[in-house]
Amino acid sequence: MKIILLAGGSGKRLWPLSNEIRSKIFLKLLQTEDGGRESMIQRICRQLDSAGLLSSTYIVTHQSQFEIMRNHIGDHIPIISEPYKKGTFTAIALAITYLHSKIHTASDEIICVIPVDLLAEAAFFNLLHKLPDILSQSKADLALIGTNPTSPSNQFGYIVPKLNDSIDYYHVAKFVEKPDQKRAHTLIKKNALWNCGVFAFPLTFMLSSLEKKSLPLFYEDMFALYEQLPELSFDHEIVEKIHHSVVVPYNGTWNDLGSWDALAGHLESNILGSGQMTDDCINTHIVNELSYPINVIDVSNIIVAASSDGILIANKKNANRIKDIISTVHQRPLYEEKRWGTYSVLDHSRTEKEIETLTKKIKLLPGKNISYQLHHKRREIWIIISGSGEFILENKLYPIKTGDVLQIPLGAKHGVKAITPLEFIEVQIGTELVEDDIVRLAMSWKEAVKYCNNGDNRV
Repeated sequence: MKIILLAGGSGKRLWPLSNEIRSKIFLKLLQTEDGGRESMIQRICRQLDSAGLLSSTYIVTHQSQFEIMRNHIGDHIPIISEPYKKGTFTAIALAITYLHSKIHTASDEIICVIPVDLLAEAAFFNLLHKLPDILSQSKADLALIGTNPTSPSNQFGYIVPKLNDSIDYYHVAKFVEKPDQKRAHTLIKKNALWNCGVFAFPLTFMLSSLEKKSLPLFYEDMFALYEQLPELSFDHEIVEKIHHSVVVPYNGTWNDLGSWDALAGHLESNILGSGQMTDDCINTHIVNELSYPINVIDVSNIIVAASSDGILIANKKNANRIKDIISTVHQRPLYEEKRWGTYSVLDHSRTEKEIETLTKKIKLLPGKNISYQLHHKRREIWIIISGSGEFILENKLYPIKTGDVLQIPLGAKHGVKAITPLEFIEVQIGTELVEDDIVRLAMSWKEAVKYCNNGDNRV
């Protein structure tokens, strides 16, 4: 069995901590056993590893999240990058063509698709091992996992089972996607289960589905066609149209961490970051990434979340409405995680002469480097505020330390490597300040140093 982890997301539901680049699965808010914190993607990979499934796991994510994904999971899990965000069906289709044509997976291999933003105990991941046998026994095209509802929620899809003698699975009577609370209450009386978002099927089943839709079976062809494909849901395109599927009941802890309301209940403290609240604040949480303290007095059942991208104050039950507000605002992310560290945008302004200035605070991890690069539309000024490292400018290598000011002219080749944790302020000045204005000459520091007269051109 091969595992496909769906790791997409637009970064709207847990705004402002999440954005288009740092979606919710990368937020390090979940407590570990040793008292540290981990992200959703780190937790699910750890649990898959404990269940003996990580070695057969592949991750599908948008190409803009490739670097941050590598930061969280390392280099040992294959990543399939989407060139565009096109929905769960299209993401799964791309992964299927990759498994089929790139690594030549056998047509009868069972593929198990899992969303990253679920919270479950070890028993849930051990249950995945049963899915191939259940598919074989039932002769079903698709197997799902369902859990007993704890309330008539309108936030989840429901699976209505046909009750039978099997203790391991039920045949599916129908699916109901996010009903209102009245209908959800009726469905629960019919023994309906919450859909956990896990889909297992033989590879040949999805290949046949792609053929019926006149879609490519080869990865390169699917990748080339991707921009033209509509945004499609796997539930709508496949799950709801199948006549022979089964659901495997799971009775342990499970939750979808797709909202502030759900996530807040799994935080180890009501206050993360700088802030205070009075004792009469019941079921209120503060999650603050800013250095400015947040104080809350006599307000209950709210989430207060703050980051470089903005501040959210919302009733937890309705916090998801932030999607509708920010969908009309096209603001560049003000905080990003990269393969080498992080940056925050401190200021972005434009003068009367159409000259832009953009100021960032960049944190470079020890041993990491920014690529050897140049820009066509901007010059830069770097002010080293802490740490030490090496800096290359026009093929000359310099040591750098706290207090140094580095001038990078328009079009000049430059790069930096941190020896100790390195922080600096970067001021960009130019006519059009966009992330795409970059020409990378070398990604690794070893390659970059080769530009310095075989590494001997030190200053």
